[in-house]
Amino acid sequence: MSKHPPTPRPRAGRPAEKPLSEVLPELRPGQSVALLQALHILTREGKLNQDTRRKLKQVNHLLQFIEPLLQEALDARGDVTLVDHGAGKSYLGFMLYDLFFQPRAVGQVIGVETRAELVARSRELAERLGFARMRFVAATVQDAMTATDIPAMVDVVTALHACDTATDDAIAFGLARQARALVLVPCCQAEVASVLRKHKALTLARTPLSEIWRHPLHTREFGSQITNVLRCLQLEAHGYQVTVTELVGWEHSMKNELILARKVGPGKASARARLQQVLDELGLQELQQRFGV
Repeated sequence: MSKHPPTPRPRAGRPAEKPLSEVLPELRPGQSVALLQALHILTREGKLNQDTRRKLKQVNHLLQFIEPLLQEALDARGDVTLVDHGAGKSYLGFMLYDLFFQPRAVGQVIGVETRAELVARSRELAERLGFARMRFVAATVQDAMTATDIPAMVDVVTALHACDTATDDAIAFGLARQARALVLVPCCQAEVASVLRKHKALTLARTPLSEIWRHPLHTREFGSQITNVLRCLQLEAHGYQVTVTELVGWEHSMKNELILARKVGPGKASARARLQQVLDELGLQELQQRFGV
């Protein structure tokens, strides 16, 4: 009795590949894989290493603070402009455009960066990805104050880790351009510490509070802390509601302070008076112009 060959079993179909947003929980739904690969956050195979995973989580976390401010501006006037100072490689601007501006087909992102090679690279990438409403300006923040290719009024100003007085310049820019909101992650700042150090002998004789910054390490740390206090008072004096918080996920960096400012009304005389009092008490009168007093 001849044996019949066994009936072949039906071959199981290949399971559908899961979207990357399910495989990589750090990705937000709809986030462009092509963009993240172009920014070298994702590898060609769609993988993350430890450093890029941390960067992606950091920027996505920051976007959660910025997107509501953009939406408020969009709801108020039907359009929205964001200016990102010290843009660097424009991670923030590109990812905001991808997740907020592109789906709504409205608004524009302007990146301001001093390094011409980074500006050229960002322009090329925006063109390649079809991000038509992204523009990049090779300029310092101070140069941008008078730039005619930036709108006279903008909605949101961001400055992430703008070194030394560049954060103050970004604040001045936002005030001059009547920004609805500012999002600041301050970086190193030596100007206030330098003035504290210069007048240390005088203040030591005048007030025991100067013990707070008598030692060089304390001078640097207190100078950085008081700089951000003065920035907050300056913003309040111009009618902004200020929130100061810590950026979760930036624990590896000492510079993880986030200042959020929303324009809510006219300037507060009480904040301006308190700002002047702090400058007087700490012997920082020569910085009055810096902080708009």
